[in-house]
Amino acid sequence: MASSGTTLQQAIELGKKAVVLDQQGKHEGAAYYYEQAAIALEDIVATELSSPATLAVKATEYRQRAKSLRHLYLSSHVVASLTDEQQSILNNARCSVNKALEVDEVGDRENALSLYIEAVEVCSSAANLTTDKNLQLKLKKLAMQALTRAEELKAKPQTTNVKASALTTSLRSGAIDQSSISPLKVSGSQSYSAEEKKVLAITSLINGREYVPFMAGDLQERFIFPYPFSDKHGKLSLSPKQKKSLSRWARPDEISEDPKVIENIDCFSIKQTVVSDCSFVASLAVSAQYEKRFNKKLITNIIYPQNRSDIPVYNPSGKYMIKLRINGVSRKVVIDDYLPVGRHGELLCSYSVNRNELWVSLLEKAYMKVMGGYDFPGSNSNIDLHALTGWIPERVALKSSSGEEFKKDELFKKLYDRFHKGDVLVTVATGEMNDAAEVRTGLVSAHAYALLDIREVKGVRLIMLKNPWSHVRWKGNYSELDARHWTPELKKLLNYNPESAANFDNGVFWIDYDSLCSFFDVVYLSWNPSLFTHTFSIISCWNAGSGPIKDLYNIGENPQFSLTVRSPGSSAVWILLTRHITDIEDFRENKEYITVLVYKNDGKHVYYPADPPPYIDGIRINSPHYLCKLLHAQAGTERYTLVISQYEKSNTINYSLRVYSTCPFELKKITKPYKYKDEVKNDCWKGVTAGGCTNNPLTYPKNPKYQFTLDKTSDLLIDLKGPKQFLIGFDVLCISLAENDSQAGAFTKKSSGAFRSGFVILELENVPAGLYHIVPSTFYPGQEGPFFLTIQSPYPIKLKKIQ
Repeated sequence: MASSGTTLQQAIELGKKAVVLDQQGKHEGAAYYYEQAAIALEDIVATELSSPATLAVKATEYRQRAKSLRHLYLSSHVVASLTDEQQSILNNARCSVNKALEVDEVGDRENALSLYIEAVEVCSSAANLTTDKNLQLKLKKLAMQALTRAEELKAKPQTTNVKASALTTSLRSGAIDQSSISPLKVSGSQSYSAEEKKVLAITSLINGREYVPFMAGDLQERFIFPYPFSDKHGKLSLSPKQKKSLSRWARPDEISEDPKVIENIDCFSIKQTVVSDCSFVASLAVSAQYEKRFNKKLITNIIYPQNRSDIPVYNPSGKYMIKLRINGVSRKVVIDDYLPVGRHGELLCSYSVNRNELWVSLLEKAYMKVMGGYDFPGSNSNIDLHALTGWIPERVALKSSSGEEFKKDELFKKLYDRFHKGDVLVTVATGEMNDAAEVRTGLVSAHAYALLDIREVKGVRLIMLKNPWSHVRWKGNYSELDARHWTPELKKLLNYNPESAANFDNGVFWIDYDSLCSFFDVVYLSWNPSLFTHTFSIISCWNAGSGPIKDLYNIGENPQFSLTVRSPGSSAVWILLTRHITDIEDFRENKEYITVLVYKNDGKHVYYPADPPPYIDGIRINSPHYLCKLLHAQAGTERYTLVISQYEKSNTINYSLRVYSTCPFELKKITKPYKYKDEVKNDCWKGVTAGGCTNNPLTYPKNPKYQFTLDKTSDLLIDLKGPKQFLIGFDVLCISLAENDSQAGAFTKKSSGAFRSGFVILELENVPAGLYHIVPSTFYPGQEGPFFLTIQSPYPIKLKKIQ
């Protein structure tokens, strides 16, 4: 047996299956098994020095047959292109139908009816004048489209277009569409602040193109044109594999006899090709399965144009609009319907195996356009599913690297319960694997899979997965090749026939949960927002120059938010931090590691990262999304401080912070009340002035000393920075009060507290008017080095060195 685990008998069995399918005319399935047999034989040749030379020859034969069968299969699905003259005839017919559609769209029923009748005559006459069957079919379809709508107009009484009226009102108000979270009560202002509008404008420019927030008025977008629509941004950039195989860009009616947006939404019809977006295609699969299982629109409702039943429809003009949730809000993405086609008529993008359907290719094209082109380096399903659905992303690592315990049984129970209730969409992903491991397991390295089912039968925990490629399957326990674990009872309970499944590879397979945890790295969960009743988000910016690069000692400059939760009892509050991404290079090499820290300190400003220690210390990850969960078991009001934190901040970070809650809450940005400040930047402890703390009574008085005057009662914020190798601190001394020393807030001396490494801060409230001194010091005498002393106040203030 080869070191990879492949046996000659397995290779022979794969070859036999290929031959049987070939003889039955099942070309795509036969091609797959020829390729797998070739891989198995090549693996044996590479690992066994004594293997016969005939094995390599047979492997080559299998590969050549697989290649010819794929060409045969793809060419059988190609529709002949029209000549220029035929295309001109078709355009003229389309123009007549489009005139009727334009008038119909604005509600002019009477004129639309006459134009539809005229269009029927134009299309029918053109069909009778040509002998080309392909052109005749297209013209007759246009005629039928116009005739069907004309009959609808005849049958329906004139009504006021209430929907259009409401949309016009929304357009005038400039309301941004919030449909992805509409069932939730917004716990705060529904209008954007000036800062939020600025951030949204900046992060609307993605990969050099602008994608503005989706407005309610965008539902009145114009889709009908006299001639086929072409995207002003031109064709999308292609991946290297696409460039190698590209023959032309074609419109749907050139590659399909009866193009439709949706014929039958189904996860099994989705097929990935040469674009490296497996996580996106897996996301499409789980979303499509959800629509079918629960009869609820999840992704088809984001495709426009739609008919009066809100169902996406094929647009002969070739313009489509997709609503994607990108950088904090739903955004409008306009595309044309040109698709890349290979030399053998095959689509070089993801598609539905129901070749008349366009929804898979259109959604992929819109997402790839935003992401910079088909040469997309890949992302993960947390990013992709959030863009498609607006559902709440969560990442669960199956291989612990942060020291956290992986709760295997708890995760299975959660997946099982929530999946069957329709609360969660799930994909899984492998880590990096070598070639031998890929051949042995049947899994693909660094690849995403859609989770289609989860069962527990007779004590066996099983997961059904789908490879977005629609071929290449798991070869281990409970695969279709596993004769040992599939008992007759188990097959009956799951309605699964391994022998039948072995005859055709559609990329769908069962795997036991233990094997999944061993061979996969990550589970991506996307939670239904309707699990919550309240939501609110704040969109903001963290400038690169604000605060230190690392927040190991000081987080006072980090963005901070006060969260007040009013829980009637058991409740859940989830906090989603989303970093806005505007460049494809950010996906290729993401260096920003951000998280949310949660402090239980009555919603007040936090300055030290570990004093008090965080209630929840978020893990810093380089994904655009980070989810933090708060659970409340008892009734009452609780106040938290949320702090945005980073590993090493080098760039300006634009972000959204959204809270989902099962109870009322308030989320507010913590702003500093200090309008004025003065700073000492060029002083130091040196020689006799390095006096140390008050434990050294002889040298402490020789420390540098500063004086400031308060004209009125004021809050103060004073901080001291120095060398990190020194423990530093300061005292604030009251020298005299402007009025009398009995007033509230009066003190003789205030200390910055425990001496700390490199940074210390003191916040004082209601400090009476008067004269004060500040004495900065190191803990030990004789420690020389520079320091920075800063004082902030709501009123003008000035530090003066007096010693």
